Amino acid sequence: MLDYLASQLAIAWPELRITRAANGVQALALIDELAPDVVFLDIQMPGLTGIELAARLCEGSKPPRVVFTTAYDHYTLQAFEHAAFDYLLKPIGMERLTRTVERLKRTLSVPAPAADALQALLQQFGAAPAPAPLQWIRAAHGQETRLIAIDEVIYFQSNDKYTSVFLADGESLIRTPLSKLREQLDARQFWQIHRGVIVAAKHVAGTRTDFRGRLLVRLKGRDEQLVVSRNYVELFRQM
Repeated sequence: MLDYLASQLAIAWPELRITRAANGVQALALIDELAPDVVFLDIQMPGLTGIELAARLCEGSKPPRVVFTTAYDHYTLQAFEHAAFDYLLKPIGMERLTRTVERLKRTLSVPAPAADALQALLQQFGAAPAPAPLQWIRAAHGQETRLIAIDEVIYFQSNDKYTSVFLADGESLIRTPLSKLREQLDARQFWQIHRGVIVAAKHVAGTRTDFRGRLLVRLKGRDEQLVVSRNYVELFRQM
C-alpha cells in the first residue's frame, strides 16, 4: 500500500518530494527532522498508530496538514478530532486523490491550525479561563522527593515515560510526560524547542548552527547545547 500511494502521489502531484516511513516511530522522527507541510498517515501502523501520531503532531507550533488513509470508515470521527485535513478510504482512487491534492495546494499558503486554536476559540465564546501556570513540581532526586520551584528549572527533557528536570545543582525526575507538562507551563517563560525538550527562556544565552546545519540553543553557565527541531526554529528567527 505504501508503494501504491507513493506512485499515485507522484502522478497526482509531480512536484511533491516524497519521504517514506516504515512505521509510526520512524515517521515521528522523520517529521521532527524534516518539518513537512503535508503528512499522509495510515491509521493502522506499527509502533504508533496514525491517530496517536497525529495527536503528537498537534503538540508542535506548526503542525503539518494530515491526510489519513484507512480501509475502515469507522475511524472518521477520530481522525477529524485530531485536525485531519482529509480522510481517504482504501482502495484510494486517482480521482479522489487528485481532489485532495488540489485542496492541499490551495491551502498550503494558509497557516495550518495551531494545536491550541480550539482552546483559544472556546475562550472567545466564554469557556472557562485557563488554569494558572504551574508554580511548583514534586520530583524524585535519588532516594529523596524534592519540592522544586518552577523558577529553578533550566530545562525539561523527555525521558521515556518520565521527564527529567535539569537544575543548577543536578537532575531530578518527574512522572508527568512532557506533553502534559507543557500544558501547565507559562509559554512566555518556557519555550518548547523540540518534541522532547522545553527550556526556560531566562536561561537561553543564544543560538548557533552546527556543521550539520542544526540550530543549537546555548545555555547560560552550562556546557550542554540543546538541539532545536525544525518545527520550532521560528522561535529564534529574530535572535
